[in-house]
Amino acid sequence: MIKKEAQKIWTLLEEVFDPEIPVLTVVDMGVIRSVTELKDGGVEVVITPTYSGCPAMDMIEVEIRAILQENGYDKVAVKTVLSPAWTTEWMSESGKKKLKKYGIAPPEGATIDKNVLFGEAKKIECPRCSSRNTEMLSQFGSTACKALYQCSDCKEPFDYFKCH
Repeated sequence: MIKKEAQKIWTLLEEVFDPEIPVLTVVDMGVIRSVTELKDGGVEVVITPTYSGCPAMDMIEVEIRAILQENGYDKVAVKTVLSPAWTTEWMSESGKKKLKKYGIAPPEGATIDKNVLFGEAKKIECPRCSSRNTEMLSQFGSTACKALYQCSDCKEPFDYFKCH
């Protein structure tokens, strides 16, 4: 694909928001893996879900098709690829800042925390007051990709976007 055309499509994809976290675009999330011009003049967008079975992916696919078709790309193929698996390392720094501003603690590190096995729970920075005097209340928050924490200083509960 001509570089200028690919950039135009990436810019359009920055208008597709995650239905579960409406301050993040699919580009912020890192779920867009590639954009390719097809021989028939169409466009293929490859996406990887944040986890297999993510219910938001169907809506994301619909929104990708809609924004591209509204902007003159009539033939749009959206392909879901599960390997390599999505990781929070693919999330943009801008996206992590948006999460924190929205009240969700962004992922810290690249893997699931195993310190709890040794009696040391991970201390996540509170997105409201920046304290690390926090504790996990539940491995499961408002969605499967988040855990529920509470800050012991400001007393506010908050979601933490778990590392994958």
